[in-house]
Amino acid sequence: MSTEQESREAQLVDRVVASFDDTPDPRLRHLMQALTRHLHAFVREVRLTEQEWQQAIQFLTATGHMTDDRRQEFILLSDVLGASMQTVTVNNQAYGDATEATVFGPFFVEGSPHIPHGGDIAGSASGQPCLVEGTVRDAAGKPVPNARIEVWEADDEGFYDVQYGDDRVAARGHLHTDTDGTYRFWAIQPTPYPIPHDGPVGRLLSATGRSPMRASHLHFLVEAPECRTLVTHIFVRGDALLTSDSVFGVRDSLVKDFEPQPATTPTPDGRDLNGQPWSRVRFDIVLAPDPGSRSSTLGG
Repeated sequence: MSTEQESREAQLVDRVVASFDDTPDPRLRHLMQALTRHLHAFVREVRLTEQEWQQAIQFLTATGHMTDDRRQEFILLSDVLGASMQTVTVNNQAYGDATEATVFGPFFVEGSPHIPHGGDIAGSASGQPCLVEGTVRDAAGKPVPNARIEVWEADDEGFYDVQYGDDRVAARGHLHTDTDGTYRFWAIQPTPYPIPHDGPVGRLLSATGRSPMRASHLHFLVEAPECRTLVTHIFVRGDALLTSDSVFGVRDSLVKDFEPQPATTPTPDGRDLNGQPWSRVRFDIVLAPDPGSRSSTLGG
């Protein structure tokens, strides 16, 4: 590249960045100027052609057309580019042995049914019974009583209840930890499923040779006073999709042993499973302190 060409490109970057100098909100100014620098750096690095620019505009337009009140194709795009997971990583900084966070996903629903300690979230969802148990502790190792735990998952057909288009509520619920920080509930064995791939994001995955499949997982959202809210999953050890999860949500620390149990094995709570095999998994949760709480400040 000639010196003159490089100078022209650099001057354009400087002019666009400077156009945001008078933005009243300092955070917005920082965001727009950083975005401008990175976007221009990308265009210059790959030597973007005008035809490629037009294709990108068409892709983003199609992504907007696919988005409605039931489906957010832009979030899906963010997910498959790893931007969603990177945002989670940036906003949930490492703190001691606190449980790692991962992507929220699009299928959380407010107002899930309450289940008692040892209850069952499955409802009408099909799948092999799975006993999930563990503790919730704070970063100092103290049990967290009455922590609210929201859990939700797909059935063994790979669908969440909201994807069926009727009024069913299944494979989701919330419960609270006991006074000693323990919890226990019945769910179903997680299964893999594809993210929606019938739109522009799906076509992008196909064009790049990537799979839309997500590794088998069970969602958790854990809230307690003076603790940072945790949004996470647990994954099934041995799942072949752990290394190719389409939204990059897998953390090694979140891969757990879902231990298979033959039908003849009695359940710890005496539950009658009508001769079905089942599985069990332990997930001990550690909550980081809320950065805004007094205990967080005192605890460093």
